[in-house]
Amino acid sequence: MPAIQGLGWTFDTVSATYEKLRPGYVDALYQQIFSYCPVNENSRAIEVGIGGGQATEPVLRTGCQVLAVEPGENFCRLCTEKFRAYPGFSVLNGRFEDAELPRESADLIFSASAFHWVPEEIGYRKVFDTLKSGGAFARFANHPYKDKSRPGMHEALQQVYAVYMPGSLVPNEYTDEQARSRAMIAEKYGFVDIQHHLYHRTRDFSADEYIQLLGTYSDHIAIEENTRRKFFGEIRDAINGLGGVITIFDTIDLQLARKP
Repeated sequence: MPAIQGLGWTFDTVSATYEKLRPGYVDALYQQIFSYCPVNENSRAIEVGIGGGQATEPVLRTGCQVLAVEPGENFCRLCTEKFRAYPGFSVLNGRFEDAELPRESADLIFSASAFHWVPEEIGYRKVFDTLKSGGAFARFANHPYKDKSRPGMHEALQQVYAVYMPGSLVPNEYTDEQARSRAMIAEKYGFVDIQHHLYHRTRDFSADEYIQLLGTYSDHIAIEENTRRKFFGEIRDAINGLGGVITIFDTIDLQLARKP
């Protein structure tokens, strides 16, 4: 689902559900990151917008120190507990654009499905300034797409959306060209050795699981509670009427860029 500008606060209100149902990222993505930017116990990384920590543990397992910069207080508490076994993990509660970070102090800065909340010019310049020479920025995100495997599922759900979220559009499936275009943003801010990669997977949900997932999206959280309850009930009924399972087709994009 597309993010709605100004609704970033909503995720922290459903932090536990978000942590449970939002997906992590595929192993091949981390292999690509660590091939591009090897890190170890002597390295320092910064994560921009940790959320429920879906992207964090593979970096921590390298022994790397990770500072997470996260505006949501509930997410900060959740991840402090979640990663308590890693002494190199710490959290800074605040927005990345406001955080006081030492210049040229990080070997790796990464952000998973979060960097779009940071104003582009501020964000990329701050990443550049905070990285050491030769350090890397890894930006990645998950782009869910409609169920292509069950005839009638998408149409049934769109009928419900037409009532409760009229005018909402299902985005086109994320493309290599979109990933390349996003990757090249970094060039404007002095980064070099720019790469982009795509990964694909599917996820299956029962009707109840899918309703819980929808409840972690910003534009759905913002709907008035009674209206949202009716909306979600009709979504549940539509899925159950078509077999009780919905499959989401994910495209994950990864952009890598290096500070000279």
